[in-house]
Amino acid sequence: MLDPEIVERIRLLQQLRWGSKRIARELGVARNSVRRYLRGGAAVAVQARPNARTLDADQAALARELLDGAAAGNAVVVQRLLAEREVDVPLRTLQRALEPHRQARRAAELATVRFETLPGAQLQIDFGEKWIAIGGERTKVHLFVAVLGYSRRIFVRASLSQRQDDWREGLAAAFRTFGGVTRKILIDRAGALVIGQDRETGTARIHPAFAAFCKDWGVEVAACRPYRARTKGKTESGVGYVKRNGIAGRAFDSVAALEAHLAQWMLEADRRVHGTTHEQPCVRFERAERAALQALPAAPLRVRERRLQRRVATDCFVDIDTVRYSVPHTLVRRHVEVVVGDAEVVIYDGRIEVARHRRSTEPHQRVVNPRHLDGLYRRRHDDAPTERSPLTRSLDVYAEAVGGAP
Repeated sequence: MLDPEIVERIRLLQQLRWGSKRIARELGVARNSVRRYLRGGAAVAVQARPNARTLDADQAALARELLDGAAAGNAVVVQRLLAEREVDVPLRTLQRALEPHRQARRAAELATVRFETLPGAQLQIDFGEKWIAIGGERTKVHLFVAVLGYSRRIFVRASLSQRQDDWREGLAAAFRTFGGVTRKILIDRAGALVIGQDRETGTARIHPAFAAFCKDWGVEVAACRPYRARTKGKTESGVGYVKRNGIAGRAFDSVAALEAHLAQWMLEADRRVHGTTHEQPCVRFERAERAALQALPAAPLRVRERRLQRRVATDCFVDIDTVRYSVPHTLVRRHVEVVVGDAEVVIYDGRIEVARHRRSTEPHQRVVNPRHLDGLYRRRHDDAPTERSPLTRSLDVYAEAVGGAP
């Protein structure tokens, strides 16, 4: 039998046209119980729990404190901790007492306060994924999106993966496009960037390589709170805007064609009137944010360098991010080291460089150095006339041997 307060809430929610399933989920009771009380009406609602008890004010305050602290949101643990303090309370009574506090906490977590940043203060970055037809093939493209917190200028870059190198390349390209560096970047807790969380403070532990990269650029890194992606709502909405407005329903001949389209689309996006600021991002940027950005590094900084181990396939290629690079055929089935840089892919056999290619971003492309295949194929020659050797003895000799002289 349900508590009268729960029954009253069932009745009120029904008046709001809530269905039984939604009411049951909201109040934490069985759906069949909700249906029974809805069918029974007031006659059922007046029934009361004969031995129901409640917590006094001090006990309820202690239960809320334990729920938010040591019990980590678990009512069963709260019941055990209360028992250790000689407060014996049924679990259902405890759950009823804590339910208003739980609802208030959920509402606080869902509520969002819009946070506006000063010019040049913050850049929010994130990745989104989209399946796009490229060269006639359905390809999964990773979209790096960066949004300036003040002006809302947007930067988008397409890549075939979402490794830390791709984050760094996107961030560096965004800074170069905007012509300066913000004082802080706000990131999601992506595995490529965050390696854990401090147990005491709850702050994110940034990957040392990414932290060093950001230090070289003179920018501070901050990670949004766990499960609170809306903390960086500008880039969250930016990713959705790119998917819906920038590339939805489009097909491209190549990644280069996609990049050219995005470059033009970014210009158009920066000229639209933003729904929150009611200004064009490009106008807002030129008026107040460009001058507030920090200067770019005086010398170019290395962005990408990955060292990989690969085994040369029997067709004399190694596979890197869906792109195939040729290797001298004498190294077939050998293990080689591949260094992926900003613009080049260099392959080593031990300490000896055996191949150097320009880095390609086109999916499933073959990058070939013809010299790597020299000697692999046998050349076909036109059939030359057979040379007859001159006879060394007369045919008469053979005739005498068989007993028939001419």
